[in-house]
Amino acid sequence: MSFNVLVMAHSRDADKERHRCAIDTGNYHLFTVVVPNQEEALEVAKEMAAEEDLDSILLCPGFTHTDVAELFEALGGRVGISVARGDGPSSRISAEARREAYGLD
Repeated sequence: MSFNVLVMAHSRDADKERHRCAIDTGNYHLFTVVVPNQEEALEVAKEMAAEEDLDSILLCPGFTHTDVAELFEALGGRVGISVARGDGPSSRISAEARREAYGLD
């Protein structure tokens, strides 16, 4: 038995089939996938939950509360979902870095 976790992030230029990796220590299986949008996030979450028996999903700060609720409902409340958000200053630093990286105003 292992603890199975998916870390998922958004990037407009992501390809969910190419931008993924896995680490398996035996007791801990860590999967990462970068998706371009919420639609593909839902697809990946459902696929990974079924194939890898996920216990937890950790989302990047770009996921909204609505996105989190949609994912939780899509998985029938069987997988814990968390969002990686920091304190006020850390959130501002992260938001500014995302704006620069993605050319957002």
